Amino acid sequence: MVRLSLFPSVLLVCAAAERLLPRRVRVADTGARWFANLSLGVLGALSARLLLPFALVEAAYRAEAMRAGLLNQWPLYFPLKFVLSLVLLDLLIYLQHRLFHWSPALWRLHAVHHTDLDLDASSGVRFHPGEILLSAVIKMAGAAILGAHFLAVAAFEMILFSSSIFNHANIRLPRVLDTILRWLLVTPDMHRVHHSPSREETDSNFGFNLPWWDRLFGTYRAQPREPHETMTLGLDGARDPHTLDLFSLLGRPFKRST
Repeated sequence: MVRLSLFPSVLLVCAAAERLLPRRVRVADTGARWFANLSLGVLGALSARLLLPFALVEAAYRAEAMRAGLLNQWPLYFPLKFVLSLVLLDLLIYLQHRLFHWSPALWRLHAVHHTDLDLDASSGVRFHPGEILLSAVIKMAGAAILGAHFLAVAAFEMILFSSSIFNHANIRLPRVLDTILRWLLVTPDMHRVHHSPSREETDSNFGFNLPWWDRLFGTYRAQPREPHETMTLGLDGARDPHTLDLFSLLGRPFKRST
């Protein structure tokens, strides 16, 4: 119930903030984009729920019961294990994100996310169902190998969902606030660089929750070459709105070229 209520709440709050403090003027039809983005989000969630119900939390729970996994090798106090679980799961997502950019086969799925011509709260759920399922399998294996606490796994899923919506939102944060926040979490301005069609900028700022991994592994880029207000978003060769409807996006990974 918490996750079901969290989805519309975070989405509505960020959408309202976009209306009050927009960072950019939209270039694509908002209604069509939101329909496609939200539909992809719903299809992905349903696919994961139907094919892998509770698999992520269950994997962590079973690993803990069997004393398997990295964090289960020491008698850690619950607060420490909880925090370490969140941090290590976030590192896993960072590495997964880089993998989806590095592998041509996985990029075909992830490119659906990058074809958005605008960025706003709805972009945070614009992922192909195939990517959602693969991500669930990776997280399930990672949770077991890490020995993450099952409660931390459940909390991480909610944090990941919320941060994805926030860092894709079209919100103008005061420069000072953005500078401070991006030491603690990924801000919209920081993540927007990642959605540039320039490969140099696309292959940067992979983090979803914590910005530390980009700084640690040398993939952090503070600002795009173009101003945020006018920088181009999306992918070259995928700028026709008529090819970015729901059914085209679902079929895109299976076409000969993406």
